Amino acid sequence: MSETMFPPPPASHRGPVDHAVRDEIIKAAGDHFRHYGYAKTTVSDLAKAIGFSKAYIYKFFPSKQAIGEAIGAGCATTILEAARAEVDRTSTATGKLRILFKTLTVKCLELLFEDKKLYDVVSCAILERWGVDVIYTEGLTALLRQVILEGRESGEFERKTPLDETCRAIMSAMSPFTHPVMLEMNLENLQETSAELISLVLRSLAP
Repeated sequence: MSETMFPPPPASHRGPVDHAVRDEIIKAAGDHFRHYGYAKTTVSDLAKAIGFSKAYIYKFFPSKQAIGEAIGAGCATTILEAARAEVDRTSTATGKLRILFKTLTVKCLELLFEDKKLYDVVSCAILERWGVDVIYTEGLTALLRQVILEGRESGEFERKTPLDETCRAIMSAMSPFTHPVMLEMNLENLQETSAELISLVLRSLAP
């Protein structure tokens, strides 16, 4: 499968474009968010932790929200890249579709249960429409589109339904198990229910 291009994180910095400093700020913010939570962390806290002044941090990020958005975008991209890696290791389009949604669910669960405070940052970013939702949704749609096209070319999937309609329907059907915010509300019988749903989706794609 050809490489999927995910949308870049939003350009929320200002001032000098110094990736090392931006990365240092993001890392320190992530550590603080993990320990204290997003709401209880201030830009002053981050400045003290890094040894920078608040004014210097504001050269790179206009607000705490912008830092949170960068962290959320990084988490979304990491999840998508993990899914793409698993898809690329799978031979058939049917298998790719199964592993795509399975990997997304597993990675979102890992974030929820192993890094809850960072998960809360991602949830906040999505709910408040900071741009993270666009990165995640567009990246997932692009990857799903590639899998569907491959299945149509190999004869595994039907070709009559318009491609955009197919992708929208599958995204909508699987969102309770792949959307970080919705996933938290659908934990009961998660593995069984998600497996049943993806099997239903695959049957609908049969030629």
